[in-house]
Amino acid sequence: MRERESTSRTKNKNGGFKKKAQKIKAQALKTYYGNPIKDMKLIAITGTTGKTVVAHFVHEILKSAGEQVAVLASDQPFKVGMLHKFLSDAWKAGANYVVVTVPAEGLRDNVFYGLPVMVAAMTNFVTAGLSDMEPAEYLDNEKTLFDMKPKIVVLNHDDINYETFSEFKGSEKTISYGLSSSDVKILNSKLYAKGTEATFSIKSEIVNAASFVPGETAVSYMACATAIASTLGIEAEKIVDGLAEYYPN
Repeated sequence: MRERESTSRTKNKNGGFKKKAQKIKAQALKTYYGNPIKDMKLIAITGTTGKTVVAHFVHEILKSAGEQVAVLASDQPFKVGMLHKFLSDAWKAGANYVVVTVPAEGLRDNVFYGLPVMVAAMTNFVTAGLSDMEPAEYLDNEKTLFDMKPKIVVLNHDDINYETFSEFKGSEKTISYGLSSSDVKILNSKLYAKGTEATFSIKSEIVNAASFVPGETAVSYMACATAIASTLGIEAEKIVDGLAEYYPN
């Protein structure tokens, strides 16, 4: 028993040291690159599945609205150095928005430490999609993003864990999307072999959209991107254009 307790203490000590070292590294990289994020708006998208699709949807919507935007989208975690170089390159290219996927592993490892988040959006929490961590650990890591005080928080009202996530609040605005009573409500949808159509209500406005992303989950991802765009004041016409522009590989 003592040996097991000692191993646990060593693991916690090593984990704490690693997190502290990663924070120092993130801060050093931020300084090294001249803190480019101060001149851009960061949209962070997390969740077990769908992060990449939503990130590309938002990227296309912002482009359709005439914004200069860069996207770093992957379902796999990336290193802190890669993230800060991306931010630097995006700034040099004249981007005013950056859209980044946020895997829970990146939050656990403090890859995003010290970055100001304008929008934090969550796609879903699907336990079957977890890799190397327990659900409780995953949720604890996700909480890290929302503890970074994002201005706007966007949540999936249809997710089975919505009640847990509903404690996450944006400092300026919190909205939800889904089939249930939501700020962006899915009214109906049609699924095709090579795409999806969906109708959303945004407050009192009805929006009909189509995407080349097939499958039932695509409807939720379209709704998530629509919710994010609506919080940024993007016109419905531009949202529709952007959703239609993304062609998955």
